[in-house]
Amino acid sequence: MSEPSWTVVVPVKRLDVAKSRLRGALPGVPHESLALALALDTVRAVLACDAVAALLVVTDDPRVAPAVRSAGARVLPDVPDAGLNAALRHGAETAGGPVAGLTADLPALLPADLGAALRAAAGTPGVRHFVADAPGDGTVLLAAPAGVPLDPRFGAGSAAAHAASGALPLAGGWPTLRRDVDTPADLAEAARLGLGPHTAALAAPRCPAAAPG
Repeated sequence: MSEPSWTVVVPVKRLDVAKSRLRGALPGVPHESLALALALDTVRAVLACDAVAALLVVTDDPRVAPAVRSAGARVLPDVPDAGLNAALRHGAETAGGPVAGLTADLPALLPADLGAALRAAAGTPGVRHFVADAPGDGTVLLAAPAGVPLDPRFGAGSAAAHAASGALPLAGGWPTLRRDVDTPADLAEAARLGLGPHTAALAAPRCPAAAPG
């Protein structure tokens, strides 16, 4: 097994504005608590991945920063304060070596799926790669080898935007990596895959099938 080499950058919005389409998805659960749980389960999986050498979380949220720092992540203030792509560029500029940008809404993520994707991305030197989300039009992971700018294009239609910018799609299955959570239906699908402990603790009392993965 090769030594871990990737630095993963995960931007997390302020919780009061994050994941707006999920608001009310779990009755009785404060929206900010659900958004935080999604991020913490993503962070937990990244830190357990054997291909990852370091995790940088870019955030200005006063709840997110101490929580991810105590989990083992390094926290960078969101100095640009100009959205997801600016936060990813800021984190990537701080990292050395190969760097990957990852969304913070992957509560079912398994370290093995992330590791397999990162190893696949390392197979073509000098080229950026991306992993599309489950529907196929968004992006969950963008990876750049050492010396190549990350150049993120996250947002609506990001899979096509990344492909147009020269990044190559990765075709592996990796269902827990591709299952980002934007809507209540996405959360239900993530629960079928197996939620991480932070999200499961909130969802299980309302959905018994939402056991930790």
